[in-house]
Amino acid sequence: MVADQIRGVHVVHAQWCPHCHPTTVEPVGEKAAELGLEFHDYDIDNPDQVKKADALIRDHGDWSEDYLIPQVFLEMRDGTIRHVLTGYSEGVELTRRAVANLLNSPYFRGGAPAR
Repeated sequence: MVADQIRGVHVVHAQWCPHCHPTTVEPVGEKAAELGLEFHDYDIDNPDQVKKADALIRDHGDWSEDYLIPQVFLEMRDGTIRHVLTGYSEGVELTRRAVANLLNSPYFRGGAPAR
């Protein structure tokens, strides 16, 4: 069961980003709540949150000085972090499809696949 393997979901985003709102943060947050998972969101324009966002992406995500958002991570019960999504700069619809695919993936349907 998902709850046995995943502790929480982390999303790095910005309020002004259409790939983030309402495309990613809201549906991922709703799915996390539905499954009883912790949900953490980090707004890169919030000085208190950007350091955590930068560290998360630098250590586990698609890092560059001007990294793409949104980025979604799963925090596993064993403490490992898995990067599972980066938004597509080519278009909001591509990001929307990627989010739908993620939410319909084994990660959110009864357990994370082996990696």
